[in-house]
Amino acid sequence: MQVESALFFETPAGLFERVWRTYRPESKPPVIRVEFRPFAGATSTIRLQKNCLHVKISDLLESAPAPVLESLAYILVAKLLGKPVPRLHRHRYRLYLNRRDVRRNLNLLRQIRGRKQYLPAKGSAYDLEEIFQELNAKYFHGLLAQPELGWSESPSRSLLGHFDPAHNAIVISRALDSPEVPRLAVEYVLFHEMLHLRYPVEHSGARRRVHHAQFRLAEKEFPELAEAKRILKTLR
Repeated sequence: MQVESALFFETPAGLFERVWRTYRPESKPPVIRVEFRPFAGATSTIRLQKNCLHVKISDLLESAPAPVLESLAYILVAKLLGKPVPRLHRHRYRLYLNRRDVRRNLNLLRQIRGRKQYLPAKGSAYDLEEIFQELNAKYFHGLLAQPELGWSESPSRSLLGHFDPAHNAIVISRALDSPEVPRLAVEYVLFHEMLHLRYPVEHSGARRRVHHAQFRLAEKEFPELAEAKRILKTLR
């Protein structure tokens, strides 16, 4: 109880110093500078330069309960020093970020501060709006409202597509916008991201389910699923 009570009177720098001492009890802790910055999400960074530990935390977390900030300190310091993150602190931090009000504030921050940069939907080989309308009619009875659509600025082969709920946007990797890429591959990647639009992420406690059972079941409705995945493997 004394330790928990003390948390509420610690400065952020004092909190990080205490956590540092748990990992390096024999050494003198560095000078610690903690800043809350207007990031577009729950971003936090930590950097040790000479004898100064620079910590930057999203201002979204400035009003977080003291135990949550303590858990974040354990996560950041452990990663910096190459130590395993204690399960308790990983769980507590995830639990906080998965709270409905926190998720809502995160989405709002991303909408206001984040910039979504992508190329127009009509690419050199494929038109995403045209494909979206075809898939919408075929698999969703035309009921999905069209989000923002576009090609990524860089031709990533590791991230072929993603749906950003904060900006209501689906972005497909420009690596697929080529006549050498079968249309089936583009259709499947866009279909997969449309499923994220239709079946949002499920949150339960500290758990976050992206590809949950309902999502997987709906994905099987794509008739050439196996062939599409085979093609995509050859592109990576």
